[in-house]
Amino acid sequence: MSENKNKPELATSNTGLKIKNIRKSLSKKPIVRDVSINVERGKAIGLLGQNGAGKTTTFYMTMGLINPDDGEIYLDANPISNIPPHKRGIGMVFQNYALFPHMTVYENLAFPLRVRKIPKDEADKKVDKALSMVSLQGFEARMPMQLSGGQQQRVAVARSLVFDPQLVLMDEPLGALDKNLRESMQYEIKHIHENLGMTVVYVTHDQTEALTMSDRIAVFNDGIIQQLAPPNELYEKPGNAFVAEFIGENNRLQGTIKETKGSSCLVAVEDNLISATNVNEQAKGSIVTLSLRPERIILNPKVGADMNIFEAEVLELIYLGDHIRCRMNICKNDDFIVKIPNDHTSNSLNKGDVVTIGWQVTDCRALNAM
Repeated sequence: MSENKNKPELATSNTGLKIKNIRKSLSKKPIVRDVSINVERGKAIGLLGQNGAGKTTTFYMTMGLINPDDGEIYLDANPISNIPPHKRGIGMVFQNYALFPHMTVYENLAFPLRVRKIPKDEADKKVDKALSMVSLQGFEARMPMQLSGGQQQRVAVARSLVFDPQLVLMDEPLGALDKNLRESMQYEIKHIHENLGMTVVYVTHDQTEALTMSDRIAVFNDGIIQQLAPPNELYEKPGNAFVAEFIGENNRLQGTIKETKGSSCLVAVEDNLISATNVNEQAKGSIVTLSLRPERIILNPKVGADMNIFEAEVLELIYLGDHIRCRMNICKNDDFIVKIPNDHTSNSLNKGDVVTIGWQVTDCRALNAM
């Protein structure tokens, strides 16, 4: 796969956090390679990637636990790379909550205020306000061990906000919660962020969390930002084959470009020709990966000039409630997935059927070969 290098963004007067051309190597191995990100004040950005992709190292450099080898990090236009973590004015939320077990909820929240020498009367007001944000009024005297996992995480979020930080960093904050609680906490944290308007950087390997909680997402791989864009753009218009594969479910077909015309191209896949959107203006003769989302495929489509239409054999049907997951054979590929809405059109499908399927040219993207 060719590198899709992170192009430096232009900072604006509204930039809260600016990461400029930072690099980091460990034991001479590059971990973060020339990464640049700007986060507007009041926005939330997700750092998404697999283990070892570089997202956590970038996050730790922003936090101050690791110093960059090169580049600079700015908070409200002030360089902070050489400032220790406790003096950066950053709120932090961790996966394991990091609450003091011997302190009450009130004492946990008051601790960062006491460190900053905030008078007690003012601290009491700030603690009350923070607990109200996370709907934990009346829990001041409880110990962490008396709280559920979700309540402990709310306390951790409240503590990160209690001193009105310029920036809040969240390191896999929902990783210790069960699935249902994790999903509800995603929305709670998102609503708190929207109501307060603080700047948030959120690191995760869970794409659903990143899509839910972020205004923009930086997708990392091999120390490089592969694409930095709003969630809908990452999903609908992936810039390369890695992003298409990493974000959401994706059908991939390998082929060769036979013709190009403007933003479109004609790709030979086995004995078939497929019309696609030519991403990055790849030339005739280029080997490409066609990317197509399962939910964009239509069963029994109407013939149209902008449609690809093929016959496919049904190999497997899995009932998933709101849709039928159908595995088909198309273009000699036995792992082609189609998501069919659970309505009357799906009731008559059976394993072994040969059906007609189709998709819009704009939903099929010719990306770099993987």
